[in-house]
Amino acid sequence: MRPLWRCRNCGAEWPCQPARLALLMEYRRDRLGLLLYLGGLMVQARDQLAQLNPEHTPDLYDRFLGWARRRDRR
Repeated sequence: MRPLWRCRNCGAEWPCQPARLALLMEYRRDRLGLLLYLGGLMVQARDQLAQLNPEHTPDLYDRFLGWARRRDRR
């Protein structure tokens, strides 16, 4: 739900856990594509959320990109 960036199904901040799982499945062979897609959405979310509350600019990195980065397999 834009401009609030909430999930239509559960109301949690998007991307919620079910959305993250769906995105990982959709982009399972294209992690870079997933990160580019999420990065573009993060910019849109930042702009829209700033319009709703100009006093507060949230840090959206972990919400949009941090979870999707490849984990070190050591």
